[in-house]
Amino acid sequence: MPNLLMVTTVPATLQAFLLPFAAHFRARGWRVDAMANGVSAAPDCVSAFDRVWDMPWARNPLHPRNFITTLKRVRAIAAREGYDLIHVHTPVASFVTRLALRRMRGQSGPRVIYTAHGFHFYDGGPRVKGALFRKLEQWAGCWTDYLVVINREDEQAALRYGIVPPERLRYMPGIGVDTGRYNASAVSPNDVARVRQELGLAPTDRLFLMVAELIARKRPFDALHAFARLQRPEAHLALAGPGPGMGELKQLAARLGIAQRVHFLGFRRDIPALIQSSVASLLTSEQEGLPRSVMESMCQAVPVIGSKIRGMTDLLGDGRGLLVPVGDVQGFADAMAWVLDHSGDAQALGLRGRAGMAAYELGNIVLLHEKLYDEALEREPAGVSASAVCV
Repeated sequence: MPNLLMVTTVPATLQAFLLPFAAHFRARGWRVDAMANGVSAAPDCVSAFDRVWDMPWARNPLHPRNFITTLKRVRAIAAREGYDLIHVHTPVASFVTRLALRRMRGQSGPRVIYTAHGFHFYDGGPRVKGALFRKLEQWAGCWTDYLVVINREDEQAALRYGIVPPERLRYMPGIGVDTGRYNASAVSPNDVARVRQELGLAPTDRLFLMVAELIARKRPFDALHAFARLQRPEAHLALAGPGPGMGELKQLAARLGIAQRVHFLGFRRDIPALIQSSVASLLTSEQEGLPRSVMESMCQAVPVIGSKIRGMTDLLGDGRGLLVPVGDVQGFADAMAWVLDHSGDAQALGLRGRAGMAAYELGNIVLLHEKLYDEALEREPAGVSASAVCV
């Protein structure tokens, strides 16, 4: 049976996305291992994989440690364990691992698959930074047997810049969402009542929800400014997610006079109940790959207001949600007002969103991975891309 290694920078990526894949392939009789920084301290990862490997990645992709001790350790483990497939995720771990394995790939070496959860270069992004990341992706594409992209903009970019030959490129609609868990029927009225009681909501109050890490690229300050412009006393906003920006956001809410109607919830395990308690979900990001929080709301038929960016347009286009240009604070406020003033149309919007989620369902994505892995094991290893500058 094949041996598979999944590589991420931190265990959180394994926990959020990849545990169902490990369970599926282990059930097929495969050996499935994982590699991440601090993974041995994550009990759910230790139990989900046959073996875990701690790898001290530095978060700075250009940190010398990544290219000296860490690179050698990756190469040594891969050579000793004899993996048939190595599937890499997240930028730092993906680049360093592919660099470490570039001379091992061949008839007897591992097939290397890279899933880009959103390239760090994108339409409307910083030009200099984008050019650097694009060049890194082109280099690493030379050491990649298959590239998986999860939105159509990245698919077109991979083709345009020749990151891998077209026959080695695969589009998959995300990394999977559990439609059994994120389903309106799976949330009891008691769960919704508990959330509303916790937040101190009156029966006539209406809740908007933003599920996101409170970091710059999610633009949570835009969400607060838009909510302040809404000027609807029955409206509340909940932000579910940790992040370094929480203190500043609380100060801003106080200055804007909305602190009593903005709820900072931190990390939560009851996201389905929070979604079902809301009239709409909100995501004001400037950069995404394919946002899981948006898919979770759509699965529960709760309408979504999102920024008009890569990934979001895949999900919310064609009338499946409300799209607002990045940074358009008034546009987000107007979208929230529309939801409050057109409850019937908003519900219909949520239902259209749910109808479009079948392709993104976790079981479908697992089967696409199964097909890709089987193909990778049968094919000759990839050659060097003629359209990329390889080193």
